[in-house]
Amino acid sequence: MTPAMSASSAQASRPRNAGEIVVSFDGRSLTYGELDMLVPAYAATIHKSQGSEYSAVGIPVLTQHYAMLQRNLLYTGVTRGKRLVVLVGQKKAVAIAVRNASGRRRWSKLAEWLESKNVEAKNVEGQL
Repeated sequence: MTPAMSASSAQASRPRNAGEIVVSFDGRSLTYGELDMLVPAYAATIHKSQGSEYSAVGIPVLTQHYAMLQRNLLYTGVTRGKRLVVLVGQKKAVAIAVRNASGRRRWSKLAEWLESKNVEAKNVEGQL
């Protein structure tokens, strides 16, 4: 596994062989056999990562982010990692998140919209 490096310290150089890329991280060069082995990493929210998988995931879990300490968010974050998941923070925060199954109530008009469509469908059936 390639160690994580800061993007600000990385420089790509001319490959020695076709299909390779050489990247220098703080003076240490690493050769990647295929371009898809080198994946740019960005901080992404758990919400935006839904449906995706990453080889390694780091999740900050801190009591200062109390509103985000929810079981479903922790589960989603942990299940994004294929090979490595690292929780960084406090054991207490992880315990709070695991116990908090409530989540926030979603304020959408989906139920109202579905009900109106159901009423419309019944009105159409009555006219036939």
